[in-house]
Amino acid sequence: MIRDVAVLVTDGVAPFELGVLCEVFGVDRTDDGLPPFDFAVCSPDGGPVRTSTGFAITPGHGLDRLASADLVAVPAMPRGSAPEAVLQALRDAVARGSRVLSVCTGAFVLGEAGLLDGRRCTTHWRHSCDLEEAFPDAKVDCDVLYVEDGPVITSAGTAAGIDACLHLVREEFGARAATALARRMVVPPHRDGGQAQYVETPVAPAPAQSLQPLLEWLLGHLDEEHTVESLAARALLSPRTFARRFKDETGTTPYSWLSTRRVELAARLLEESDEPVERIALLAGFGGAAAMRHHFLQVRGTTPQAYRKVFRG
Repeated sequence: MIRDVAVLVTDGVAPFELGVLCEVFGVDRTDDGLPPFDFAVCSPDGGPVRTSTGFAITPGHGLDRLASADLVAVPAMPRGSAPEAVLQALRDAVARGSRVLSVCTGAFVLGEAGLLDGRRCTTHWRHSCDLEEAFPDAKVDCDVLYVEDGPVITSAGTAAGIDACLHLVREEFGARAATALARRMVVPPHRDGGQAQYVETPVAPAPAQSLQPLLEWLLGHLDEEHTVESLAARALLSPRTFARRFKDETGTTPYSWLSTRRVELAARLLEESDEPVERIALLAGFGGAAAMRHHFLQVRGTTPQAYRKVFRG
């Protein structure tokens, strides 16, 4: 389990992406159910580095600090900015069982270290073709917000780093901790859809008749049966218009959105209640344990029983 986090920086590091990592792992969140992390920012020699916006930061730790880290994170940095000593430190971290996480163009640093070879990965959509060209053995997915492949987690541009960090917190400490952290950061605990919805698309004004009230209502009625037709009627829209507007606002289909929300509810109940799996399946709207198992495996990559065992011992 992650307790020790080190963030690698070099000259040209992007302040926002660095700030995301500091906010998630460098701030005391024990009142939100997270453990206190031993957190450090490290540069190749422990000395100051200049950010992409011109101001300098003084990490105070060198590469030797990575030796104890359970997680080594790499924010967005200029390509080719990492010296060989940094690349070797990343290889050593993975070799001893640590996880590595990149935000945005930090993926290029992992690629230079050879950590993307044969692995699925992602980066900001503007740079995905460059990542494919630079590292032909990597399996670049330009449509997702983040990818986890073994010990390597890569995220898309800028804010997708928050999604990747919340995913890691959810995986390590459970849905309740991730949701509490997201609430403190004033971000959604999980975003459906991928970064394809942001590619070369200007920000459009929110529709006058947003589906947000319906989504909030659905969260309180996940145990009920819903169809596109019934939801469209509730929204006073035709099924076709409703399905199109739903995809525009959430980035996914009503079916996928409901399935993910139901899995999240089931995960919380598995963590916090003593209800049997069959009862949780009904409360989460799956109708039965077999259906819940199917969807849980799809979303979480494990079974409800195994998930409960991890988080409840």
